[in-house]
Amino acid sequence: MQDVIDLEYFHNEVMTAYGEGRGDDELPAETALARSIVPPATGELRDFSYIAPDIPILDPAKCIGCMECVAECPDTAILARVSPENVYNDIIRNLHAPSDAESIKSRSVTTTKYGKVMAKKGKPPGQFVLWVDPTKCKGCGECVEVCGTNYALTMVKKTPPMLEEHRRANLLIRDRFPDTPEDYVNEKTLADMMLVQKGLAYVGGAGSCMGCGEATAIRMMTSATTFVYGERSMCVVAATGCNTVFGSTFPYNPYKVSWINSLFENCATVAIGVRGMYDRLGFKRHRIWALGGDGAMADIGFQALSRMLTTGQDIKCMIVDTQVYSNTGGQASSQTFIGQDAKMSAFGREIGGKTERKKELGTILMMHPDVYVAQTTPAHITHFYRSILAANEYAGPAVVIAYAACQVEHGIGDEAAFRQAKLATDSRAFPLFTYDPRRGSSMKERLSLQGNRSIEGDWVTGKDGKEIKFVDWARSEGRFAKHFGANGEPSETVLKAQEDRLRYWKLLKELAGAA
Repeated sequence: MQDVIDLEYFHNEVMTAYGEGRGDDELPAETALARSIVPPATGELRDFSYIAPDIPILDPAKCIGCMECVAECPDTAILARVSPENVYNDIIRNLHAPSDAESIKSRSVTTTKYGKVMAKKGKPPGQFVLWVDPTKCKGCGECVEVCGTNYALTMVKKTPPMLEEHRRANLLIRDRFPDTPEDYVNEKTLADMMLVQKGLAYVGGAGSCMGCGEATAIRMMTSATTFVYGERSMCVVAATGCNTVFGSTFPYNPYKVSWINSLFENCATVAIGVRGMYDRLGFKRHRIWALGGDGAMADIGFQALSRMLTTGQDIKCMIVDTQVYSNTGGQASSQTFIGQDAKMSAFGREIGGKTERKKELGTILMMHPDVYVAQTTPAHITHFYRSILAANEYAGPAVVIAYAACQVEHGIGDEAAFRQAKLATDSRAFPLFTYDPRRGSSMKERLSLQGNRSIEGDWVTGKDGKEIKFVDWARSEGRFAKHFGANGEPSETVLKAQEDRLRYWKLLKELAGAA
């Protein structure tokens, strides 16, 4: 990097100028900009504290250290570390201002997970420190939604003194607290990977929408990869789309890992070239992830993806599935559901949204020779992480299709990505599965539906005793709103979509030997 860009100039001049809002007008053209090169992790210097009126605060008495809010935050705005009790006490003791000590204590939690359990193992009890970086928080409130019944997090109105206290606490914790010792990272609780710096390869500062489902999926994928292989052993080859737009708003780059942007339809082809060069250099262990949306991978770029898979090369792919071309205003993709109101498939007097049946990319990919395939959502944290880890371990091509809620195109709230992904799975709109050729030679052996609720039944039964159906999920999203009457009655089109989802669920059960 130093050979092609002056890092000192970039950080001192370019970042300062853009931070003050004068970069476009004052900075001269130079080599790095002409070559579209941005240094890693410059997104850390971006400040979003001005864009939202609310910010989450923690009630330590209610926190259990589950790490779900840390994993699900799309902007790396909620962070956590575990500090052994002796180290923690020394840090608090050496803080000069009593107000600083109180500020840190208000973000510290004594949990069973990191305290009592570690003490039983003969280790010093750990203090769980959870805090908000106010410069990264966009105020979506998804962390509060994720926290759920614990209610350890709540959104409150910002005030200048509160914001300043958050800023100071963020700087203090980053400066004074060392990285979480690996002994305190529970391998069974996969979200713990974000307790350590090597599991935080996506630093935030991206220009994604509030609550973006794509950003959460990308954060979790990079986290699981760098936690095992390291930041210098991973490369992302990204197809043009939302992820490349919000991930490269010059001069802000949210990635610590190497990444390159390719055209919409050929990122899988570029990944083949990168794999070949890495292998030639002896970088066999390097993980290469082709990254794109359902439009880039299921539609215009499907041939390139299929070709990549048939090469048998050790390349991984994550498809962030929003069911629309979000970057071009929400036009329908072949992954779009029947009846969905989308650009070029608009709901009208004669036609009620998209009429074609949804293309099932997952089952198509299974038909390629010896390819690992998973369909998952960021809301199913353990299933998601296990899918990424298994894909990385697999000696050959692997594809992970990740549900990615798009607030604007799905017609949902900023806080709703986690909730809607859960409901999409429970309603059979987006079933979970993994397909691993290492499990055996038959489809039944290779395909697992573990992670779905009520696998034996057609529908999941909710806490109220009622079945959760596709119609219930569709009713909760704006993209299907025109299919419901004044009293909530569904149209024939959305009922047809429900029947399509049930047929697909039954097909998966048959293939997995669960019918």
